[in-house]
Amino acid sequence: MRRDEIAHLIDHTLLKPEATPAQVERLCDEARCYRFAAVCVNPVYVRLAARRLEGSGVVVCSVAGFPLGATTTAAKVYEARQALADGASEVDMVLHIGALKAGNHDIVQEDIAAAAAVCHECGALLKVIIETALLSDAEKVTACHLAQAAGANYVKTSTGFASGGATVEDVRLMRQTVGPQMGVKAAGGIHSYADALAMIEAGANRIGASAGVQIVEQAPR
Repeated sequence: MRRDEIAHLIDHTLLKPEATPAQVERLCDEARCYRFAAVCVNPVYVRLAARRLEGSGVVVCSVAGFPLGATTTAAKVYEARQALADGASEVDMVLHIGALKAGNHDIVQEDIAAAAAVCHECGALLKVIIETALLSDAEKVTACHLAQAAGANYVKTSTGFASGGATVEDVRLMRQTVGPQMGVKAAGGIHSYADALAMIEAGANRIGASAGVQIVEQAPR
């Protein structure tokens, strides 16, 4: 896969709590230069990123219920609505992991559906982070089915804040579960072109990474 092809699949990400405005500006400048799909930033930086990327073709993604997923549905909906109002075009929300593990599937689906409705009203995409490191394979499949039934556009492996990130096996399982109708975003621990390519070959069509520049620089021209 050529450099320009893989760049268009990358969400260039900076979600560290210590991120500064200057670092977000540099992230956006790199995204503009390499023509990444998106930058992914915390809600407080959405306006800054949207201004910095205006006219570039790179969209802004932000997060809701991040990184635990344990906020209320109303809080997630508010975060999503505010991010979209500030200039985001995509929202990555963390599902209610505790409810999933307890078997409260209606709660999980309703939580996702509420955020999906807000995003779709604004013509935005919703990606649902299922946090694969905390789930059994059966729970991963259930999470994907619930996200699909709730109207999400993507399922995503990880926040990057749990005990593990994306694996080829999880991406393959997620793709097999959702089929071609949904996107699959691999995120967490993807640091090289080889890592990213393995995820894409397993079925990912978006890569979330803080090492976007490194990944692209390692790709064939």
